[in-house]
Amino acid sequence: MTPALVLAAHGTRSAAGERTLAALAETVRNARPGRRVELSYLEISSPLLAEVLPVVRGPVVVLPLLLAGGYHAHIDLPEVIAEHRPDAVVAGWLGPHRLLTSALARKLARAGLRATDAVVLGAAGSSDPAALADVRAAAHQLAVRLARPVTAAFASAGWPSLEEAMECLSSTPAARVAVASYVLAPGFFHDRLSTAGAGLVSEPLGADPDVAALIWHRYDEALRNRRPAGGRHTLATP
Repeated sequence: MTPALVLAAHGTRSAAGERTLAALAETVRNARPGRRVELSYLEISSPLLAEVLPVVRGPVVVLPLLLAGGYHAHIDLPEVIAEHRPDAVVAGWLGPHRLLTSALARKLARAGLRATDAVVLGAAGSSDPAALADVRAAAHQLAVRLARPVTAAFASAGWPSLEEAMECLSSTPAARVAVASYVLAPGFFHDRLSTAGAGLVSEPLGADPDVAALIWHRYDEALRNRRPAGGRHTLATP
């Protein structure tokens, strides 16, 4: 039996965020017709991962809809899986990856990125240094794609903060600051990025076809490597 794919998002109080994640799940389904794909959440939104896992019959791959590691990837998710589906195969989180770089560059272009703009990769942030390193690696990949420096900045935990990055870049010759939204959906963190005073802010990654393709890549990768629940993800592809 082909393993079902259970997507585990963080959860949001934003109705627009929930609609965006539902649209992403539908894009993932459409990419491989006939495969079972379920969307769940670790907290706040419903259905919760703890509710979904017991009712999915047969083998299952759980994929964290997270752009970097951190508490939710290392603590929350493994605890839920250990209690409800210890047989599940766990996929790695999404970033960094060249498919995310493509989606970020495309959304910046649609938002009106100029050759003279300074670019910030705006992420949620984490107290986990490895998660911050994931984001900085994503910023480096975007810098290579855009052929200009890209500063990783964080809306919550992490240095530099979004405010610090904006203050630093405001003293440079750049005409304006453009923020590449390194978030999956509208909500608290995208609101923080949108109100930071940048000249433009790209849309969340959302139901982008490249994000859906990356999800299936992580799914295939997990089945090849059979990573146990709670294992450290080290399989990011440049």
